[in-house]
Amino acid sequence: MWGRAAAIAAVVVFVACAGAVPSPVMAADAPPSEANSGNASTAAAEPSIRPKLKPDLKAGALGEGKAVRGEVTAEPKPEPKTPPKPADKAEPKAAAKADPKAESKADTKADPKAEAKSEGRAPLSMSELRDVLDQKIAEVRAKQGPAPIVKVQSRGGKAGRGGQGSEGAALAPSPSGPWSYHGETGPEHWARLKPEFSLCGKGQRQSPIDIRDGIPVELDPIAFDYRPTAFRVIDNGHTVQVNLAAGNRITVNGRRYELTQFHFHRPSEERLNGKQFDMVMHLEHRDIEGKLAVLAILINEGKGHPLVQQVWNNLPLEKFTEQHGLATIDLGQILPEQRQYVTYMGSQTTPPCQEGVLWLVMKQPATASAEQMAIFARLYPMNARPVQPTAGRLIKDGQ
Repeated sequence: MWGRAAAIAAVVVFVACAGAVPSPVMAADAPPSEANSGNASTAAAEPSIRPKLKPDLKAGALGEGKAVRGEVTAEPKPEPKTPPKPADKAEPKAAAKADPKAESKADTKADPKAEAKSEGRAPLSMSELRDVLDQKIAEVRAKQGPAPIVKVQSRGGKAGRGGQGSEGAALAPSPSGPWSYHGETGPEHWARLKPEFSLCGKGQRQSPIDIRDGIPVELDPIAFDYRPTAFRVIDNGHTVQVNLAAGNRITVNGRRYELTQFHFHRPSEERLNGKQFDMVMHLEHRDIEGKLAVLAILINEGKGHPLVQQVWNNLPLEKFTEQHGLATIDLGQILPEQRQYVTYMGSQTTPPCQEGVLWLVMKQPATASAEQMAIFARLYPMNARPVQPTAGRLIKDGQ
């Protein structure tokens, strides 16, 4: 009896469970009519799994889906997001983009005036910078050994390193060329010898002139900055010329000129109120733009001059060769005690007779002995251009 009761209870339990949770398999195995009725009731009771499967997957992928009854959905755990660090990322990029060239340029563009102020000293002016540069150049040249003797060959009138004639550039000797002071190549024929000599015939501001009828004025004194310097002597076929190392200069009317060379003429090319002197020494200067300023020191026979003798002592044995002086030469020795001068605008006194030359003629002459003048006369008895028309030029006579 107890066994029968247990069997009945088991059947009841089974039937109750089957009625409470309908199995999809049972619904699928049931006859069509029963399956349809069972499906309808099930759909009415709760939603099916299949229609919700795809939307739930999409919703889960987008992080917006929610679990539905009868489905097991695992919500994705949000990955921890670390906030961006713009400062940390920008710093490596800025460091990577740092241009070493820009840093080096910034270093090289340091303001010397600012540095001078930081060091407690005033910035250098342009004139002081030029003085420092000239001094450094003179120091470098002074350390160099004696220059070798150089022989320059004449090539149909083409000048060597020193340009044309005694009034040309003074960096090196110049050969005699096609012009001279007499005959078919003399001063009256210079303009026809070469096209570049045309100013010698048609120029309106030619030198030398007979300096007279100047207006009496108080001229600013010439500021001389001459010092002992190395020199080289050459007989260039027209005169005895002395080429000088850098470091000697004059300042006239606020413009500074560097002394490059000096040379001699016999007799003097300039005349003062019609008077001609035994010799003249021309000291040629150039400014930073290449403009010429020639200082003329007239020479009369008298007491021997040590500077003139020093030049003669270093005369080369052959023409067109440079002889390096063993000692230095001091141009301050040749300057007269009285520094009044006459000034006018003129030209070179040798071909190509370039104009635009500032002439400064010292009124007080220097002296040289008869023996010293005779030495030059043996080389060049006459190497002076005749005086040229004044052509209404203004002449200032310093008082």
